[in-house]
Amino acid sequence: MVQSKKPHTLGASNDLSDDDNMIEDAQKKLPPHLVPMSPKVKRYRYLALVGHLGLLAWMSIWYLVLTGARDYSFLFIFIMYLLPLLFPLHGIIKAKPYTHAWSCFVVLWYFMHSATTMYVEPSYFLHASIEMIFVIMMFTGCAMFARLRGQELGTGLPKLSKVMEDEKKFFEK
Repeated sequence: MVQSKKPHTLGASNDLSDDDNMIEDAQKKLPPHLVPMSPKVKRYRYLALVGHLGLLAWMSIWYLVLTGARDYSFLFIFIMYLLPLLFPLHGIIKAKPYTHAWSCFVVLWYFMHSATTMYVEPSYFLHASIEMIFVIMMFTGCAMFARLRGQELGTGLPKLSKVMEDEKKFFEK
């Protein structure tokens, strides 16, 4: 008769939690690109991608094609309106949660720009409204993708109660 090294415990809940822990440990050991994305996470990823690429395309069209009289130089337009969107482009295309998270801060610049333009320049209200739609798409998609994908990969922050419990155990030893 072979005895198991693990002591037998009553109740299926302990066995279920052990199975869940094994699955979570296996997912944590996989590289992030091999952990499958749920359909909900994929929808937010595509929302972020469409919002980002749409905003990049729209800002290019607006300032390089639609404005008749060039009030600004090409270099100024590139640095102020296009370059900030190029920084997170690689990470958003590669579906990196951390890049999606910090790109939410970048897109706030475009939110301020579109809101200010809507208020100050009534002749550009339609242009700024289109920018605002892309900004909202990108912000929502990036924030939700970063949160949900981080949970799937197990990289989320632990709950405060868990942290306090671990600290209490550590210091009471």
